[in-house]
Amino acid sequence: MVLARPLTSLAATSVPTPQPGPGELLIRVEACGVCRTDLHVVDGELTEPKLPLIPGHEIVGVVAQCESGRFPIGQRVGIPWLGWTCGQCRFCKRGQENLCERAQFTGYTRDGGYAEYVAADERFCLTIPHSYADPAVAAPLLCAGLIGYRSLVMAGSKDRARNLGIYGFGAAAHLVTQVARYQGRKVYAFTRPGKTGSQDFAKRLGAIWAGGSDELPPEPLDAAIIFAPSGPLLPQALKAVDKGGRVVCGGIHMSDIPSFPYESLWGERTVCSVANLTRRDGDEFLTLAPAAGIRPEIQRFSLSQANEALGSLRSGNVEGAAVLVV
Repeated sequence: MVLARPLTSLAATSVPTPQPGPGELLIRVEACGVCRTDLHVVDGELTEPKLPLIPGHEIVGVVAQCESGRFPIGQRVGIPWLGWTCGQCRFCKRGQENLCERAQFTGYTRDGGYAEYVAADERFCLTIPHSYADPAVAAPLLCAGLIGYRSLVMAGSKDRARNLGIYGFGAAAHLVTQVARYQGRKVYAFTRPGKTGSQDFAKRLGAIWAGGSDELPPEPLDAAIIFAPSGPLLPQALKAVDKGGRVVCGGIHMSDIPSFPYESLWGERTVCSVANLTRRDGDEFLTLAPAAGIRPEIQRFSLSQANEALGSLRSGNVEGAAVLVV
């Protein structure tokens, strides 16, 4: 499924099977999650995609070709958003490869997984735990899970950030909630006002309270994570966070943040963003996920239904994560 230009539908297109270069794998795609970042690319909110582009960066598939022998043929692997880094810039050298100045991103500056085959740098491919036998169930772990995990780590340890607020209860939030509950945290879920179905979903996954994003929780939060791409949520989250607390912006795109009184920030509250992910995040989270019993809840679509899946995500009608099954 190919994006010719932003703000157009993806088109089913026959293209040659990609030819992996040195150090790359050829992967036969089994499933690919549909992420909100894909929606930002298709809707033109992320402005520098390669075009034409095959989107998709929550890829699970099996190795079809590996010249180095690092991965056996037939092994199941995952391909995340971070697809390549230079290893030489100031960020890479100090262990911040997620901020690499020349980074390449799967489904954005490299062709992704809305396809039957994809080529990927073997250094950035992750081994899928055996407990996730269904590739469609494993797919959301590759971004919703990884970015959610990085956001949770930045929110603070379970002792420092025990009362955790989550704004926007989509794919990442439903996985982070499971991790947070496993760690013994208390989760407060915030959805669009009136979205009682999403609030019930959050409670079913372990949130002790769920309400509209225009509400305040019954007790102050130690930290909050914002996954919804809505700038006005940041001042609202600051109102809900106690002194010394932190608000983490977990999305790659957000609408403009309105002005707010300094009083909302005062009291040593902090605001930070999460940018991309690292291979260490992948290794840590894919070790934690099976131990914690993390189970993505998914809605399946065929590859040819990619536009329908994106539309469902755009309208907020996906409970859990949307996944294309190839």
